[in-house]
Amino acid sequence: MLLNKSTAVMDYKLVTGYESLRKRLLAAKFNDRLDKPLAYWAIGSDRRLPLAFMGRTLRDLLNTPFDELFATAGIGQKKIRTFLMLLNRAAQPKPIGALVDEEETYVDTAAEVAKDQPHVDASLVSEALWVRWRATVRKHRLEHEPLGRFAVSLLDMPRVVWYKPLGEYVDLSLAELRSLRTHGEKRVRAVLDVFGNLHQMLVHVDPDSHLGVRIAPRSLMPVEDWVVHWLTNVGIPSKRELQDSLVSPLLELVRVDAGAPIAKLAEGRLQSQSGSVRRAAHRMGLTRARVYQLLSEASEVLVLRWPAGPALVGQLRNKMQAAEADRNLLAWFDLAIELLLLRSSRHDEDDEDDMPSNGRSSQASNGSSPKETGRHRNGQRSTAKTAPRRRG
Repeated sequence: MLLNKSTAVMDYKLVTGYESLRKRLLAAKFNDRLDKPLAYWAIGSDRRLPLAFMGRTLRDLLNTPFDELFATAGIGQKKIRTFLMLLNRAAQPKPIGALVDEEETYVDTAAEVAKDQPHVDASLVSEALWVRWRATVRKHRLEHEPLGRFAVSLLDMPRVVWYKPLGEYVDLSLAELRSLRTHGEKRVRAVLDVFGNLHQMLVHVDPDSHLGVRIAPRSLMPVEDWVVHWLTNVGIPSKRELQDSLVSPLLELVRVDAGAPIAKLAEGRLQSQSGSVRRAAHRMGLTRARVYQLLSEASEVLVLRWPAGPALVGQLRNKMQAAEADRNLLAWFDLAIELLLLRSSRHDEDDEDDMPSNGRSSQASNGSSPKETGRHRNGQRSTAKTAPRRRG
């Protein structure tokens, strides 16, 4: 390659850097990556990418003389430096997809960012890093789990992907994920968040070990342990214990996943008259049907997050009934279960302002007929006989 005096030293460094990386990548241990395109090691935050090289494989590029690469149209010193940076990533001892420092020490930048904040920086995710994340999901057999179960907050995830199984993404390249129809920046970021956080948690966990891990929102683990404690021990919890160890943590998760207004609505419903849907609708400027729709989101997010919850809490409720717990306590617990874990499509509206403190409507107090059971979520009155309240 011909060098002029002004660029001789700089070009010499580029040539020697290229030859060093070329020698390393042509070693037998890197054969598995030679047929991948250079774009495999690019990330969203990269600048001055050598676009003329991005679709070419490492094998093709490494078999091309450096002076010929440098002479490619549109390729100057800045883009050659970026080219060498991408080769450097490809030449790391592990299949990486994040930035490396000047000493070529492996640094998983996306993981470093995740230590300080729960969300993955999508601009730091490359094809190579995405391959590792997908492999972790496969290794731990999580393909059938819904995406929303592992979200940092469901408020940050579009509802249409809450129930998408992880398996729908494990066979897609990062480019294919980004090109999916209806998958804009927000949906792609939500998918990367889940896969990245699962990888960070499970990358060092052996799925075939005699010990395993349970993946769930951290706030739900003590709740489930508390319920199991009462199911396996003598006695039943008091209302205060139910409130502090079960209901309050569930309402807090509703606040995280559905927002403070819905959590406040659900909390009000458990506080007798102050929870009147009629009053809440008037205060918020909404129809009662809309308020019921908002309330139903509380159970939707909780069952998604805690699929074992309805069965476990139902068993606890049955144990309390068998132990002849106070009727008012059972009535309050029934309301909490229906509101938070078993929300049905039937809503009692006509008796809201006459609801006694135990949470049950009183037909005798307002003289309503048993056949007037309120309205369904579609707003049409039901003429069926009152159905018994659903049990856990």
